[in-house]
Amino acid sequence: MRAAVCPVHGPPEGVRVEDRPVPEPGPGQVRVAVTAAAVNFPDVLLCANEYQHKVPAPFVPGSEFAGTVAALGPGVDGLGVGDRVFGTVMVGAFAEQVVVGAGACTRTPAGVDDRHAAAFGVAHRTAYHSLRSVAQVAPGEEVVVLGAGGGVGLAAVQLAVLMGATVTAVASSPEKLAAARSMGATHLIDHRAGDLRGALKAALPDGADVVIDPVGGSLAEPALRALRYGGRFVVVGFAAGEIPRIPLNLVLLKGIEIRGFEFGSFMARARDALARGEAELTGWLADGRARPHVGATFPLDATAAALRHVGDGKAVGKVVIDVVDGADGA
Repeated sequence: MRAAVCPVHGPPEGVRVEDRPVPEPGPGQVRVAVTAAAVNFPDVLLCANEYQHKVPAPFVPGSEFAGTVAALGPGVDGLGVGDRVFGTVMVGAFAEQVVVGAGACTRTPAGVDDRHAAAFGVAHRTAYHSLRSVAQVAPGEEVVVLGAGGGVGLAAVQLAVLMGATVTAVASSPEKLAAARSMGATHLIDHRAGDLRGALKAALPDGADVVIDPVGGSLAEPALRALRYGGRFVVVGFAAGEIPRIPLNLVLLKGIEIRGFEFGSFMARARDALARGEAELTGWLADGRARPHVGATFPLDATAAALRHVGDGKAVGKVVIDVVDGADGA
């Protein structure tokens, strides 16, 4: 099979496509013939050996995939050869075949193409649980989404609107803000166009209830200041590459709650919330209310370019790799 391989840790340009043996599923596993795979920022960090979880090189990067079950390992129930599925792994998705635990796969709803299925899991699950399980967003609340043009950010805009919130989208370009508007954002702020703190004050004179922050860096403090008394600030990640230092006097004076969401830790501790979330999210995907914005697609041979595109912050929504022709087939 053909696969994109990170031979040594380093920048995306080191990733190359080569032939590798087809993996065989073990007990409880399935092998999926991958049609489409989605690129996430942690994929870039894993290649650079800068992620909190380390993967020895060489390895096949890629954490999201969609395709068709090609083989079953012993003891697999509930899935059959030929079933369309999508799922997540730590690494291995940027290949024509991937082996995963059967429990990591979700059946792809009829009418959902493989590109959208591949791009759905990580961003929408992260956004969903940041909003629903951690921030406990209620209808009528004001939600600020930082990095609203990225995969998690656009998913958070879309899902917050579905939950009945009013959304202020903060992003770095008119193109990204246009995508946020298409997902239902009411207020649009280009943080590179001026003072973010002043822009948030003008858009939300009474303050926000919730901030969702997958960016960190210099955006975090002005967003924190935009919260009203008792607001909730959810830390999702640090795509800006800088972990912010928060003045704790703001937390004291505003009665703010700062909460964190990291998917691996959450999965280990919140099984009931995960099950409820899967049912609601899959329903929204199936009926078309929740679909990822796929801003760019690359062929498998251009995996390095796709990783660079995401790593440089150029992605609008999700970036998808067409592993084989037909990724748009449902």
